[in-house]
Amino acid sequence: MSAESKILVVDDEDDIAQLIRQKFRRQIRNQEFEFIFAQNGVDALEKLHEYPDIDLVFTDINMPEMDGLTLLSKITEESPLLKTVIISAYGDMPNIRTAMNQGAFDFICKPFDFEDFEQTLDKAVRSVQQIKKTLQAVRENNILKMYVDDSVLRFMGSKEYESSLLATETIEASILFADIAGFTALSEREAPDAVVRLLNWYFDKMVQAIIAQGGYVDKFMGDAVLAVFRGENHLPRALRAALDVNQRTQQAENPISGVQSALPKISIGVNTGEVISGNIGSATLKRFDFTVIGDVVNTAQRLQSAARPGQILITQATFEKTGDQFTCREIGDVSLKNKSNLVRVFEVLG
Repeated sequence: MSAESKILVVDDEDDIAQLIRQKFRRQIRNQEFEFIFAQNGVDALEKLHEYPDIDLVFTDINMPEMDGLTLLSKITEESPLLKTVIISAYGDMPNIRTAMNQGAFDFICKPFDFEDFEQTLDKAVRSVQQIKKTLQAVRENNILKMYVDDSVLRFMGSKEYESSLLATETIEASILFADIAGFTALSEREAPDAVVRLLNWYFDKMVQAIIAQGGYVDKFMGDAVLAVFRGENHLPRALRAALDVNQRTQQAENPISGVQSALPKISIGVNTGEVISGNIGSATLKRFDFTVIGDVVNTAQRLQSAARPGQILITQATFEKTGDQFTCREIGDVSLKNKSNLVRVFEVLG
C-alpha cells in the first residue's frame, strides 16, 4: 500500500533524519507517512523532480548551496499548491516573517519540540488532503459536465436534491425527439471511426440548436436525442429549435472525409403538455436518470418515428397551441405505435 502522505525534510544536520525516523517509526511502519530527506535546497529541488507526488516540505532556512528562503521562492513558483513549513532557530524571527510573507504554510523552531512538530505536521497534512479533495471534486465536476446537462447539475447542487432524491414533479413542458434517419444503414456501409465522427458532428449541431432556444438535452439514445423545453414559451422555443436542427444539418456539406454516403436528414417529433420530471432508477444502487416520462414524451417519440427524413410532426392539440406563429400543413390521421386511436398530425414547415 502506498504512503498516504509523502513528506520532504530539507536540513543539513545529519541527525535530523535519524530523529524523525525514530519519532515517527509507527506511522512509517503503518505507511501513513513516507519521509524523504535532502541536505540543502539544490538537493531538495532534485528530490521534488524525482518524486512529483510529494505532499509537503519541511525546510531549514540556513543551509549551504541554497538556503530555505530561496528554496521556498522556487517551490512557490513551480508548485504553488505545495505546502512548505519553515524550520529555524527561535531567534531568527526576521527570516521567519519573510518566509511567512512569501507563502510558507507555518513554521517550527529549533531545537525540535516533537509534540509541536507532530501537531504542525498533522495540521499541514489535513490541509493538503483538503486541497486534494477540492481538486478531485473540480476534476470530477468538469468530467461530469461532459455527460450531464448544466441545468441538471444546477438542480443537483440545490439543498433539496439529496433530501428529495426520489421525489418527482408534474410540469408543463415541450418535448423534442430527433432521430438521424437512415443512420443505421449508413453505419453498415462506412468505417466505424468515420461513423462515430459523423454521429458526434450531428449531435453537436443538434445540441447547438436546442441550447440556443433554452432547451436542455435529457439524453442521447443511439442516434437520437431527447430534449426538454420548460418555462415561458416552451412550445415556440421547441419548434424553433426543431426547425433550426434541420437547417443546421441539411444545409451543411459532408463534414467527415472518407464518408461517401449522402448525409442523412433528421426526423423530428414535438409534443407539449404535462410530463413527470424527476429521478428514475434504483435507490439501492444510487443510480438514477434525471429525466421526464409520461404520455407526452411517448407521443413525441411516436411522432418522430412516423416522420419522414427532414420532417417535423406535431399533434393537432399541439398545432392548436401554436396560434399563427408557425406555418403548418395538415397531414391527416396517422396510426401511431401503441395508440388505440388514429392521431391527427401536422407538419411544421417554418
